[in-house]
Amino acid sequence: MLDIREIRENPEEVIAKLNSRNADYSSDINEILELDKKRRDIIQEVEAQKAQQNKSSKEIGKLKREGKDCSDIFKQLKELSNSIKSKDEELRTIQKELNSKILELPNLPNESVPVGVDETDNVEVRRWGTPREFDFDIKAHWDLGKDLDILDFERASKLAGSRFSMFKGKGAQLERALVNFMLAKHTGEHGYEEISTPFMVNRETMTGTGQLPKFEEDAFHLEKEDFFLVPTAEVPVTNLYRDEVIDFDSLPLKYTAYTPCFREEAGSAGR
Repeated sequence: MLDIREIRENPEEVIAKLNSRNADYSSDINEILELDKKRRDIIQEVEAQKAQQNKSSKEIGKLKREGKDCSDIFKQLKELSNSIKSKDEELRTIQKELNSKILELPNLPNESVPVGVDETDNVEVRRWGTPREFDFDIKAHWDLGKDLDILDFERASKLAGSRFSMFKGKGAQLERALVNFMLAKHTGEHGYEEISTPFMVNRETMTGTGQLPKFEEDAFHLEKEDFFLVPTAEVPVTNLYRDEVIDFDSLPLKYTAYTPCFREEAGSAGR
């Protein structure tokens, strides 16, 4: 989520960087700036009204001690209270809309990233190793898996639907071995602590790692509870300390976890 202060202080720079993604974000930034100004204006009004409220409350005490009539000030206080309540509600609505619009913005690209139209404009930064050459026809994994009898797409489709797969025999053993191997390597050699997270998370957690609101259509959603199946272990692990202040002396905190990855990937159909 972009910092509203950066948008407010450098709008043209933010627009230029976002537009380098081959889209026009000018209207989005202008709407955000308008909402931000409206929000700050209301905050200023409410603070002024609360100051007047405090002043009037003190006057009541003084008038009471002097035995004078306080009815006009009581009326003024009631009007102020109703106005503050109304403006606080308006402020919550504006803040919610503002946050939603900022969350829709992508991150600003780094200065070092070349600007291009599509993946054909990608620049090779470095290379390691040499691609292996084969002296036989290479099979796709779906054909090789069926030939080795370690993948079963037909029964997976019967159990769940199209685009699902099922490992069997040595395939299932291989999957389990790979999970154990990677967890053992990270915990045994690289100092990570293994955790086992829930496979469902709430809306705040999905928002915390940027899946929401932009990629909600790609997520599997349990509407009744407003839970989401995790698209990657990154989501629960990254949110472990969300909204907490971590003691500097406890850093670094290093965690590793295995989860299934539930995501529809609607945008990649046919590729």
